[in-house]
Order: sequence, then structure tokens, then C-alpha cells
Amino acid sequence: MSYGPVDRPVGGPVPPSVRNLAAAVSVLLVAAAAVDVLTVWAGVNLYGHLGSALTGRTDRVDAAHVLDMAGNVQIGAVLVTGIVFIAWFYRARVNAEYFAQDVCTMARGWAIGAWFVPIGNLWLPYRVASEMWQASAQSTSDGSWRTVSKAPVNAWWALVVASVVVGRVGSAATDAATTLAGLRHAVALTALGDLLNAVAAVLAIVFVRRLTRMQQASHRFADTTAVEPWPTP
Repeated sequence: MSYGPVDRPVGGPVPPSVRNLAAAVSVLLVAAAAVDVLTVWAGVNLYGHLGSALTGRTDRVDAAHVLDMAGNVQIGAVLVTGIVFIAWFYRARVNAEYFAQDVCTMARGWAIGAWFVPIGNLWLPYRVASEMWQASAQSTSDGSWRTVSKAPVNAWWALVVASVVVGRVGSAATDAATTLAGLRHAVALTALGDLLNAVAAVLAIVFVRRLTRMQQASHRFADTTAVEPWPTP
């Protein structure tokens, strides 16, 4: 789809900065990625423990308990990070309307709701993010259409979907395992899912920071102009 010149108010209200929220999200994503790496380490440890058990050797370390503890920390990290990320995501989506409202075909409420639609949450959040990215790229003052590569969005979401799929397969394999060998295979899949999730968290930081910088351009253009406050959604 092609678009013409950007039609947005000149000298109108500038959307509030999401820089502080973006900074908070970035810090939390770093912490979440670190927890994911810890969980991968615990999974690898359990994998080795099960290998020892298969050969008749014993291991004093309760590897399963360590993995359970890491998993509990991981759940807490996901919840806290997810809440702040969605807050940033919604605010950035609202701001995107300032740059190119016609691009934002999905209602702003989808910036929150898309994450909670079963199966649909594998695609809908990406669609919202893609529209936000395309709209926020139109932060130039001359009104001309600008295209910025969606590689950061595409890479981030590909890893998100991959981590979810592999994690669910690993969880199903764990539930179905009836032998040590089967359980060991399930642990390997789960650890791979956690590793993909850690990489996805790093790519999410790139996405958050790049999109936030694009939206910040509007504030630079407004530095020399008195503007009205952006209305609260």
C-alpha cells in the first residue's frame, strides 16, 4: 500500500514523550533476559543431571528444584515486564495517530487487547506494532512520506513467536514424558524456548528504543514553537 504526503496538524499539539516509559521497559527487558539466561542454565544443568541418571550415575545437586526456582522467578519477571511494556505500547500507539492517523487501521484499544486474544496474540500485536512503526516514521516536518525498514519489528516478532511455539511444544513434551529420555528431550526443548525468549527480549529493546526515537523527533521540531498539550486519551 502506498501513501501520499502525511496529513497531520502543523503547529498543533505534540504527543507526550514516551521516553521515560521506554527507559523503564528497557531496564526490565534486560532483567527479564538475564532471568531467561538463568533459566536456560538451570535447564542445561537438569539436562546433564538426567543424562547422568540414564547412565546410572547420581548427582547430589537437585537440578529439578533449581529449575523450578528459576521458572518461578521467570514468571514474576514476565508479569512485571509485560505490564510496563503494554503501558508503553499503548501510549506509543496513541501517539502514532499524530504522525499518520490513516496508517493506524486498528483501534488503539488493540494495543492492549491484542495480547490477550488466544491464538490471535501470535499475530495481532505484530500488526499493531507494524502500523505504529510505519506511522511513527512520519516524524519529519516537511510532510513527505518516509519509509523506515521494519527489520527490527520483524526480527523481534519472529523470535517472540518462535519462543512461544518451542516453549509450548516443550511443555507438552514434559507432560507427555514417561521415561527419563523423554523428559530429557522435553527439558532441552524448554531450554531452547527460554533461550529464544532471551534473544527476543534483546530485540524488543531495539524495537522500543528505535520507535521511541522516531516519535521523539516531533519534540525536536516543536522546540521552537509554542504548542498545546496533547489531549489525554
